[in-house]
Amino acid sequence: MTDPGPTDEGRHETTLERYDRNWRDIQQELRITQTGTQLLAGFLLTLPFQNRFTTLSDGQIAVYLALVVLAATVSILALAPVSAHRVLFQKHRIADLVVVSNRILMICLAASSILFAGTVLLIFDVVLGRTLGLASGIVLFLATAALWIGVPLRLRSRARSGTRN
Repeated sequence: MTDPGPTDEGRHETTLERYDRNWRDIQQELRITQTGTQLLAGFLLTLPFQNRFTTLSDGQIAVYLALVVLAATVSILALAPVSAHRVLFQKHRIADLVVVSNRILMICLAASSILFAGTVLLIFDVVLGRTLGLASGIVLFLATAALWIGVPLRLRSRARSGTRN
């Protein structure tokens, strides 16, 4: 791999150094994602052993099972870059690893937003009823989208236009 020199304004790093930095950033973000979704998955897995679980409607049980599958899927996805790193270790494929891991992390975040909103929906549905369950799940999903997508896009737009406020 040839070194074209500094790659980012204000940073004096080679392309390989940038990929190494990006990989470290992705690893840290995956750790946070893994912890949150694994804790939520653990919570979901304990629910069937609670006395009140037997009072859930068929619809609530369907939502619950979908959430369990989604939690397992997010956990598996969040571990995929670790597996890829092990397979690609010392194979000089850091660029590929960063690109694929970034895509996986974005999928994990999207799935996590659905998982969190769905869990709130289920809890509110059981405790306060279907209408408040749906409303709370939708509000949480929209708030998550605003924070995870809207705010970063706005910051990126400001950065491109050169404004700070």
